[in-house]
Amino acid sequence: MGRSRSGSDEAAVLHMVCGKIASGKSTLTKRLARSENAVVISEDSWMVHLYPGEIHTLDDYGRCSGRIRRALSDHVQALLSAGMSVILDFPFNTINSRAWGRELFDGAGVGHRLHYLDVSDVICKTRLRARNASGEHPFETTDAQFDQITQYFVPPSAIEGFQIVLHTPG
Repeated sequence: MGRSRSGSDEAAVLHMVCGKIASGKSTLTKRLARSENAVVISEDSWMVHLYPGEIHTLDDYGRCSGRIRRALSDHVQALLSAGMSVILDFPFNTINSRAWGRELFDGAGVGHRLHYLDVSDVICKTRLRARNASGEHPFETTDAQFDQITQYFVPPSAIEGFQIVLHTPG
């Protein structure tokens, strides 16, 4: 396995996040970037710059997200293989999305962590409303959209074989 950017014996790690909308994934990835000496790659940032004003439906999201994932796969594996830990601020919320993460860390021959933010719908919706009101997030999501998207959410299970790090509110 590769050496970390800091030159220590600690190998590179792929950090992935799993959690509903407004569960705190981006906040966690920023904190991890500092504590893990890793680079964050944010799907929201790529989306807002590559597809401004184009994401209106789940189909739009799926099409654009798929393009970004395909474009970044080789790059992420190269960073990992070079010893750089990477934090993907992408929602690893389905079995298929987690399969992409597995391809990345297996392909680079590095370790991984799947950070699972186990946050209730009530808390997420409260945070979502505050986030929408602040105007600081590039995308605004309604309660109805939250419900529509959340129906596809699949919590990670031990059967999938990931190293899960559980995060709960408080």
